[in-house]
Amino acid sequence: MPFGLGRLHKWTAYAAVLGFSNLSLAEAASAAPVGQDLPSTQAGAEPSEPVAGSAPALTADVVQDPMLGSVPAAKRVISSWGEAEALLRSRSTDIRIAVAEAARAEAQSRIALAGALPALTGTAVYTHQFLTNRSSQISRLDAAGNPVFRPLQLPIPDALTGNLQLVQPLLATRTWHAIATAKIGEQSARLSLQELKRTLTRDTASTVVAVITNERIAELNRVGLKNALELLALVRAKSANGEGTSLDVERAKQEVEAARAKVVAGDESLEQARESLGLALGSAEPIGVSRDLNLDAWAKAAQARCRPASQLRQRADIAVLSKQLEIARRNVTDVKHQFVPTVDLRSTLSSTSIDTGAQPRTLWNIQAVLTVPFWEGGARYGNLRLARAEVEQADARLQAGQRAAAIEVNRARRSVSVAHKNAEVAEQSRKTAANIDAMTRKMFDAGLATSLELVVAASALREAEITLALREFDLVRARLDATMVLSRCSW
Repeated sequence: MPFGLGRLHKWTAYAAVLGFSNLSLAEAASAAPVGQDLPSTQAGAEPSEPVAGSAPALTADVVQDPMLGSVPAAKRVISSWGEAEALLRSRSTDIRIAVAEAARAEAQSRIALAGALPALTGTAVYTHQFLTNRSSQISRLDAAGNPVFRPLQLPIPDALTGNLQLVQPLLATRTWHAIATAKIGEQSARLSLQELKRTLTRDTASTVVAVITNERIAELNRVGLKNALELLALVRAKSANGEGTSLDVERAKQEVEAARAKVVAGDESLEQARESLGLALGSAEPIGVSRDLNLDAWAKAAQARCRPASQLRQRADIAVLSKQLEIARRNVTDVKHQFVPTVDLRSTLSSTSIDTGAQPRTLWNIQAVLTVPFWEGGARYGNLRLARAEVEQADARLQAGQRAAAIEVNRARRSVSVAHKNAEVAEQSRKTAANIDAMTRKMFDAGLATSLELVVAASALREAEITLALREFDLVRARLDATMVLSRCSW
């Protein structure tokens, strides 16, 4: 009879006897016939070879293994969204940059406004002449109307002159246009800050879920190691009673080493997840999550800081792209205003210490100045072409952003259903793996299954447990993403 068909008949023949109920490791160990003893081990050492006549002691041996200790705790933990938000406000460099960018946009708006307001300028000039080679006389009338002469040295050796000038633009279309453009830039900077807060909220929540996921996997890895150690003890006990071979023991040892590797890798993944959370919260140290943290309450608190947007164009990043397109179009108009003449009103008040008698020492005048830009080498025409090219780029970016955002929204909403189905499949797979593992242990105890089948079944169960944990947390992350994908955050 072929091997595969014979194995199938063997499973069929004993199915009614073995049943399909789950069997724990301890139960599987205790199912051994009386007198088949299990080995004892020392902490941190390989279990010794079984000695016939000794009593089973699986639990005592397993708990002594140093790698079965609890998952290492982080030095710093957070327990609520309020703590995470406070760290983001005070430590996030991205927030600092975005806030500074908003302040910069406000400053640019104020600079643009200054171009339409009066400008008052004062100057004072003191002049000393080293070379004077001419003398003259100046005359003026006294109170009686008689001329009075006094000497005057030219050039005048020492002179002090003061000048006060006031300029008010009367016709400055480009300046007025720039004021409105700067206001739009200010709005764009605020929207960029909102978008950054949305992505930080989403990424921080996802990172917290990742930390919790890796902590759960680290715990499952320790459960897997405990099961592998108990399996090794069981195989050794059967080998000592002549019901197994040294190959069975080596296979069980191989499973233990694979489980240890899982523990090491899982702990490193957990440490990296904590480092990512610390980095997201503006810290160079790893940050963990409190074991008392309620994930549902965390998600609701994070979502409460953001309000949902009903339409795609209301999302902050799409609104920013729309503002950038509007600014690009206004820049075209700004270049066109460079061809328009300007009119300024100027008033000058000046005074000097030089008294020549020909004119008053203090003067005050008012001027209307018309400036017509005839030709400057063609720079304005180049600026016009440049501005129109920037409009095309901004419009293309907006269209690309809208398409990407639409796909992102659809994927986020669809991912909830997909994650839910994956979680259901993973749950069913875990149940199936648990049933197979229990049946394999019973058949191994009855001498109807090999050690290889026993190891494969245990490994499959461990992988199914980890996969189920991953799928459950994927569902939580998918729900968070679906909520945050169309939100505007302003915490």
